[in-house]
Order: sequence, then C-alpha cells, then structure tokens
Amino acid sequence: MFDVKKFATYSTPGPRYTSYPTANEFHTNFTQEEYLHFIKLSQSPLSLYIHLPFCRSACYFCGCNVIYTSKQDKKTRYIQYLKKELALLKETLDCNKPVVQLHFGGGTPTFMSAQELEEILQAIHETFPNFAADSENSCEIDPRFFEPQQMEVLKNGGINRLSFGIQDFNSSVQEAIHRIQPQELVAKAVQLARDYGISSINFDLIYGLPKQNLTSFQQTLEIVNSLNPDRLAIFNYAHVPWLKKSMRKINETELPSPEEKLYILQFSIQFLQEHGYNMIGMDHFAKATDELFLALKQGNLRRNFQGYTTKGGSQTIGIGVTSIGEGEQYYAQNYKEMIDYERAIDEGRLPLFKGISLTPEDRLRKAVIMQLMSNFHLCYADIYQEFKINFTEYFAKELQQLQHFEEAGLCVLNTDSLDITQEGTMLVRNIVMPFDTFLKSNSQERKFSKTI
Repeated sequence: MFDVKKFATYSTPGPRYTSYPTANEFHTNFTQEEYLHFIKLSQSPLSLYIHLPFCRSACYFCGCNVIYTSKQDKKTRYIQYLKKELALLKETLDCNKPVVQLHFGGGTPTFMSAQELEEILQAIHETFPNFAADSENSCEIDPRFFEPQQMEVLKNGGINRLSFGIQDFNSSVQEAIHRIQPQELVAKAVQLARDYGISSINFDLIYGLPKQNLTSFQQTLEIVNSLNPDRLAIFNYAHVPWLKKSMRKINETELPSPEEKLYILQFSIQFLQEHGYNMIGMDHFAKATDELFLALKQGNLRRNFQGYTTKGGSQTIGIGVTSIGEGEQYYAQNYKEMIDYERAIDEGRLPLFKGISLTPEDRLRKAVIMQLMSNFHLCYADIYQEFKINFTEYFAKELQQLQHFEEAGLCVLNTDSLDITQEGTMLVRNIVMPFDTFLKSNSQERKFSKTI
C-alpha cells in the first residue's frame, strides 16, 4: 500500500487540527464581552458538548482533562454547578434554537450513576427544549462502568449513539496502560446497547501503545470485527508526558517505533476495508450505510473537537469544566480547574477561561485546513466564492511548499483544486501544516505529538 520507510521520515511534531487555530493559541485576553457578543450573534443551530470529568483511576495513555475520585459528594456538587451553568446560558443564549448534536465526553460519563445521568439529561432538556428530530446524541462509554439502568436512562434521554473506549484487547497492552477490560466484558456491554436499540456504536482504538505490535493488533482487529461496531476511530497514540503526568508511567522503551506503527496502520486499513469499513478522514472508519461515509462522498464531512461529524455549521456550546465551544468567529474554553469554574458561576458569570476571536485570515485558513482534513479535496472556486481571493496567487508560497508532497505522490496540485491522494491521507496533518501561520519550526517539539 505505501512505503513504510519513506513515510516514517515524515514523523514530526504537529497538530491534530480538531480546531484552527489550535487550542495552544487560545488566550485569556478573550473577554466575556466578546464571548457573549458572539454567542448572541450566531443564528446557527446548536451542538452541545457536556464534559463529565470524573474517573476512578488513571489510564496511562489518556490525554483528556480528568479528575480522579471515588467520592460521591464531588459528583453531586458538580451536577449542581452544571445546572447553575445551564441557568446562566438560558439567560444569555437563545436556547430555543434547534439542537442538532449532543455529546457527553469525559472523563468517564458512565462513572455517573443512572440517577445522576437522568438528572443531567433532564436539566439539559429543560434548558434546550428544541432537539431536532434527527439530532445526533452520543455518549462515551467505559465498558467497565456500564449497567442496564444507565443504558435505560440514556435511551430514554434521547441518546442514539454510543462510543466505547476499547484501545486494545491484548492483555499485556492493557496492563501497560492500566486499563483492564476483557473481551467478554466489552461483548456484554455492546449486547446491552444493541438490546436497547442502539443502532450506531463506535469503538475507539489506539495504535502506538506500549507492548503493542503488528501481530497483537491484528488479533485486536479480529475481535473488533466479531463485535461488529458501526464506526471505528483508530487514533495514533499521542505521547506527551510533559503535558500529562500519567503518561510518565509508560515505559517509553516499550513503545513501538514509527515504522511498526505504520505497519499497524497499513494492516488496519486493509483489514477494515476487506470487512466492509470505509476510511473516513485520517483516523475514522465507517460502514457504507453510515452517515459519515455518505457525507464524505458528498464532500460535506466536517471536523471538530469530537472528531468527524455530519453536523457542520452548528454552534458548539461547551458546558462543564474545561469544555470547548466553537462558533463561526470564535473558540471559547471553560476553566480547567474546578475551583475557578465554581467561582465564576458563583459570581454569576459564564465560566470562560480563555478563547480566541478569529480574524478574517484565521477564518480563511481554517476553511482551507478543515476542508482538507475532512474531505481530502479543496476546490479553489469554493474559497473564492466565500473569501473573494485567488487561491493560487494568495497561497503561492504554501503551494510551493507542497510540491515535494506532490513529487512523493501524496497530493495533486491541479490548476483548480488541491487533492490528497489515498497514500497522502496518512499524512494529511503534514500536508496542511504549511497553511498554519501559527507554526514556528523551532517551537513545536513540546507542544504537539508526532504525526506518525
């Protein structure tokens, strides 16, 4: 499929581009007044992201913003502050606009009890009463904390998609990352979801974990195929121990090399395609009947902090500690520390920590980067229609930087479009990096994970 040794030479620190500008560029000079102006100005339908940050113990690979606890009172207190934040949003935002997407992330959302989940869902629906008939409502599931009572509450609350954190089925890998969940446990959790009529199930897998190799991951994929998820997200492990202390517990000598990771990725693509899954974006796979694949075929796929989505054009409202929101002209992030989050709400203000107001240049480059990241194709006429610039003249320097990718067969520079080849999809992060004006060649090593 592709030359592994050649591809390994492209391994360099770079963003994942779940946003542009990336979260590293958010700053505390983004004011509450700016945020309120932007969220009131938007006429777009709503997408809600609710962060439930609690986990019982650390998974060493995890890069999420997590609070480790076993104390009930912390969860109870957090729910009360979520309700207070929702009340503030109701005073600020037109909450009667249609909601087209809801996502519970974490942390471990299913670390919340059935009663707690029901309380949160009820508060959300009371605040935002106008969910679209075809809204995509999803929840991240840890199979180790998933009971029938929780499933019933999620189903009754409108949840229609579940995403299971799997990572790897190999027992040695699970021990190395401190997350033990046998195949039988996952199978039981999946069957529970199917019994309640959940027709869209996603598995999250990670390649590049300690003690992982091509043979072990082949076995993981065989098990995955037997469980028949509808979607898969297969992420490249981002080892950033300078940012996440739990990653320091991983033995770096046990991490697979860039070449081994590429062999794993190469096999994964081939195996999944042979078993009815189509590659979506740079790290997602879906069956031919799935909305993601249909959106890709139509050129309508979009990318956000939750991955790839069919709900582009919505305004994301981040709710909860450390949540990120997004609008056409801004990004906004809530406080990361619970004490600051609670203090802001107690003072009667939204818990905005930092963000960024997008300049016209930011919006232009965001459109270019996100279109390539999502659909691997960019029509210059579309950019002209929206921004009134001649693409080849405006981005002459960037197109020149892409010539070596074209010579390597990774992209095609047409007179009217830029296309990323099937091989190039593996390196789409590298290919879009020339369009990123925030990147500085001497400052990326401690900011981003390796692209391979």
